[in-house]
Formats: sequence, C-alpha cells, structure tokens
Amino acid sequence: MISPVIVIQPDRLKTFAYQILQKGGVPADYAELVATSLVASNLRGVDSHGVQLLVFYLEHIQLKNMNVEATGRIVSENGPCVVYDGENGLGQVVSAECVRHAVRVAKQSGVSIVVARESNHFGAAAYWSQRIADAGFIGISLCNATALVAPWQGREKRLGTNPICMAVPGPRRWLLDMATTTVALNKVYRAMLSGKPEIPAGWALDIDGNPTTDTQKAVEGFPMPLGGYKGSGLAVMVEILCAVLGGGAITTEVGGTRVYNHPMRVSHFFMAIDVSRFLPLEEFDERMVRLAESLKNVKTAPGYEEVVIAGEPEWREEERRLKTGIPLDEGVWKALVDTAQKVGLEAPTL
Repeated sequence: MISPVIVIQPDRLKTFAYQILQKGGVPADYAELVATSLVASNLRGVDSHGVQLLVFYLEHIQLKNMNVEATGRIVSENGPCVVYDGENGLGQVVSAECVRHAVRVAKQSGVSIVVARESNHFGAAAYWSQRIADAGFIGISLCNATALVAPWQGREKRLGTNPICMAVPGPRRWLLDMATTTVALNKVYRAMLSGKPEIPAGWALDIDGNPTTDTQKAVEGFPMPLGGYKGSGLAVMVEILCAVLGGGAITTEVGGTRVYNHPMRVSHFFMAIDVSRFLPLEEFDERMVRLAESLKNVKTAPGYEEVVIAGEPEWREEERRLKTGIPLDEGVWKALVDTAQKVGLEAPTL
C-alpha cells in the first residue's frame, strides 16, 4: 500500500530536523549545518538524501557510532594536497571543514585536493560541490559508501554507490550529482518506506544477480551499476580517489547508515579549481552560457519537450517547493516522528 503524502514548509521542516539533532546530543552549530544540508536536498527534490536520513543518523548517534563533538584534523598539507582525518565526526561537519580548506588552498595554489578519511555520511554530494562553486571555484565532490553493489560480473557486495558531483560557479549554470549506480540506493529505501511494492526496471538486481522490479528483492539484492561495467569502473575510480589515496577504509571495511555494529568510516574527496587562473570568471560564465545554449537549442527526441542540462530539474523543483512546501511520504514522516519521540521531542502540528 502506497503511503499518502503530507506537505510541510521548508523552515518548519528544518526547525524540526534541528530540534531532533539537538535533542539527540548534537551541538547547536552542527545540528544547524546537518539540518540545513538535508532540507536543501528535499528542496531540490532529492528526497532520498533529505530528512529521512535523520532516522539513521540518530540511531548511530545513540549507539555512539559517531563522535558528535569532532571536527577532525589536518593530517598533512603538501602544496595543494591535504589529507584530513574526520575522527569519526558527523559527515557534514567534516565536509564543511574540508570544503573550507579546499577553498583556502585553491586561493593560494589555483587548485586543491582534500581527501578525508574516518568520516560519516555527508548527505548529498551536491551540497558540498555547490559550496565550493559559490566561492567562485569549480567544485568536485566524491565519496565512497557501504559495500552494497557487486562489481561487474560478480554477485557479492564490494562497492558503494560512490557518487560523483561537479558544480561550476555562476548563477545556476551546471550541477551534476550522480551515483555510479543507476540510482542511489536511498531511492530504493524510500520506495520501501513509502510502501511501494515495485520500483522502475533497471534500478536493481536481486540477490542472485537478476534484474528485478520488486522493491523487497531490490533491498535484499544490489543496485544496478550505471551503464554496466562502465559504472562499476567509475565506482572503483571513486574508491581509489577517496579511500585508497586518503588511507581510509576500503570496500567492505566501510560501514553505512544501516550498519549499526560499527562506525561508518567513510572517505571523501573534494577538489577546488580556481577558474580565474585560466580565464576571467566573467568570460568563463559567458562560455558556460554558450555551452548551455548549444546543448538546449536542438530538436528534441520523441517524447520530450526540451533538453535539460544537469541541475535544471532540481533548481526548478526548488523554486516550486519554496512556494508550495516539501512533500513527504507519510511513511517517512512517521519514521521522523518516531525518532523525535525517542529523544523526547513532540512533532509539529501539520
């Protein structure tokens, strides 16, 4: 049975998320950061990386799997290269520090790479690439994740959905955020929480490695690698740049939001590129406009009204939800309310 939908205004949802985190023991500034980043995903229509994650975050916090006080530390800084130890802090807190260092070093060197280890789930990668882009740099964010995906031609879990994200400076010019699987696994879990018995074809494989549209079999099985062996190769690339390069946990050593018997030990990769070292920022923006127009001003394929570029659907959804509110499946809302009650907090009246 599919859950009905409730609608809540963004500010009220952010306040509720903030209060849950604070009641759960997260310091105020950190709770504000985490709540803001999650609601930002809901606003963009990326509900799989929105407030539904609080349910899992709070479980880990209560089990002492996360150090809510930690910000992490720089292990080494050599020219434009930084290695950062998250010291098991909240993923958003660690990422905010890494982004700050990425921008700082890129201002000095023109480019920077910050690799973090021993961190936790950081929400949507787009939030961090956009932060770098807002500072006037090209921002690239990657992270490894729970081993839930079989390598191509295998049927045992070894890789995460390992997202790749890039944003460019300028007023909503281009923002790509993609898993190296057909969809992020959280979309499958959202379908489960929402009571949807089936998911679209191409999203997942069952435990035996066969394509499935059955939601429960998908949860028990594996996400489908994006483009087959190509997606599998990209996932390994992310694993190398995040975990191998930074000295972090690799493949099955990584925990996860739904793995409660040990810390997540996630690794991140952040890169900032100073556009002005190549050409004036204004010229870069003009060239991005030309590129977008070149892509969009083509005849559309059957069944499509326009060509959209990376970031456009999410920006449009954000504008809509800022006006009309954020829809949440009742199953997701109930899980949030249950989590709030566990920490002694009453849910807002809808």
